[in-house]
Amino acid sequence: MRPSEPNNVLRLWRHLTVRRRRQFFLVLVLMVLSSFSEMFTIGAVVPFLSALASPGRLYSEPAAQPFIRAIGITSPEQLLLPLTLIFAAGALAAGVMRLVVLWATTRASFAAGADISIDIYHRTLHQPYAVHVARNSSEVIGGIVSKAASVILGTLMPLVTMFGSALVVTTIVATLVAIEPATALAALGGFGTFYGVITLLVRRRLARSGEEVARQQTEVVKCLQEGLGGIRDVLIDGAQDSYTETYRRADTLSRKAQASITFVSNSPRFGIEALGMVLIAGLALNLSRNSGGLATSIPVLGALALGAQALLPALQAGYLSWSMLRANDPTLRDTLRLLDQPLPEHAGRPNPAPIPFERSIDLVDVGFRYFADGPWVLRHVNLRIPKGSRIGFKGTTGGGKSTLLDIVMALLEPTEGRLLVDGLPVTEANRRAWQVRIAHVPQSIFLADSSIAENVAFGVPANRIDMERVASAARQAQIADLVATLPNGYATRVGERGVRLSGGQRQRIGIARALYKQASVIIFDEATSALDGETEEAVMTAIEGLGRDLTLLIVAHRLSTLRGCDQVVEVNGNGVRTADAATRAV
Repeated sequence: MRPSEPNNVLRLWRHLTVRRRRQFFLVLVLMVLSSFSEMFTIGAVVPFLSALASPGRLYSEPAAQPFIRAIGITSPEQLLLPLTLIFAAGALAAGVMRLVVLWATTRASFAAGADISIDIYHRTLHQPYAVHVARNSSEVIGGIVSKAASVILGTLMPLVTMFGSALVVTTIVATLVAIEPATALAALGGFGTFYGVITLLVRRRLARSGEEVARQQTEVVKCLQEGLGGIRDVLIDGAQDSYTETYRRADTLSRKAQASITFVSNSPRFGIEALGMVLIAGLALNLSRNSGGLATSIPVLGALALGAQALLPALQAGYLSWSMLRANDPTLRDTLRLLDQPLPEHAGRPNPAPIPFERSIDLVDVGFRYFADGPWVLRHVNLRIPKGSRIGFKGTTGGGKSTLLDIVMALLEPTEGRLLVDGLPVTEANRRAWQVRIAHVPQSIFLADSSIAENVAFGVPANRIDMERVASAARQAQIADLVATLPNGYATRVGERGVRLSGGQRQRIGIARALYKQASVIIFDEATSALDGETEEAVMTAIEGLGRDLTLLIVAHRLSTLRGCDQVVEVNGNGVRTADAATRAV
């Protein structure tokens, strides 16, 4: 491993739950038991083959007398059956232990992988809005979907396998040294040298291939997101070939790198198997020249052959695990960056009680820019929004209207100045308590491929939805009549992104969603700009019919959309300018 790799593994270990750590500890215990079962099988082959080759010789061995007396054997030939049964039982037990270890390793690794993926998603959803704006979502999606899966197959399972291989190699070598020290040590030295040379030759290639896989996985997800997310424009512009070529390039590079890793990881096996056969052949030749001939050496030769049969796969598994760890280190680093995302104090807790809002929302000398050295999006903004008022916002595209409302919603923190609610500054400590009072209706309403009721009560589990509240919100949003005409009513599925509904119907579901939340402040961010005149009229009628206990903030380009507002605020980067209803009359 490189110096950074053990540190990355420790960082990953700290992210595992206590339950998963205990499971991996249990896996290690099973591996120890499995390694001892291997030792017993190899050790049992010597007396077994000795009994087959020369039962009389084994029968006369002093060390065998307690066993012979215990089972009541009276002749050498009677040794064959019990030794055969013991050897077969040991071999079967070793096989069962290997299966148990494989099952436990797989279950623990994939369960930990699920925990990691869920943790990344959970932490990502809790990141500030400014973080989401600043980075490409394909990086996060790639981390959750593909890179978290790579951590299972490329880090967790190889780590456990490498430890298990080390145990098996140690016990096998110890057993073989007890049987034939010189040959066992020579074999270990030869095999170790072979793998050591291979490791030195391929480590850089594995690192480069791993970097390529990590990079191209993100590109593949990015290409899929952009191509499918903009499918309407792709179809209209005939851009299928362009997106296909981009995908082909990223996917081909990723799979070439994966193929290189797979080849480098598995190829030494064939060389080591050939080397093992040469070693056994040389040993047989050497033993045949002994005074007793090959017949007297069969037990030792059999034990060494059986040991080699178990030793070579263990060595290859250890090398394969090392190569996977080496190649997966870049992906692990990317995953750890997502796992290290900080969680706010309120994460995992119920929503706090809303902060009092009885008088007004105040923006005091507010300025904002996205980067410390970036241009100012807003500067010197001073604005009072009385409770129960209807405030319209207009301005040129890029003038800062949406940014201003993001600050009001406490999604963005002002670079300078303050946001006050009834004179109380909104800070990190009470941000959630303020956001509980806010609902947002954007230009493009996100609708999940679920029922109308689930989309109105967005984020509420289906079994906890208050249907009376859903119906009330739908009536206020003037969509209840439409729902009543549908065969399944509120259980009607809307299709992916609400494809089965018109634009006006989607917007009214968005309004109903805001009303279901029972918020005090509803923000309409160009919620009608994509609608035709008639549909916009219907949606605005629904908005204007909302009670005066609600504070409405409405962003629009058309002045006609803002005709029912108490005040219109013109936003530009240098501040805001307000006009009352009389001044705006046209």
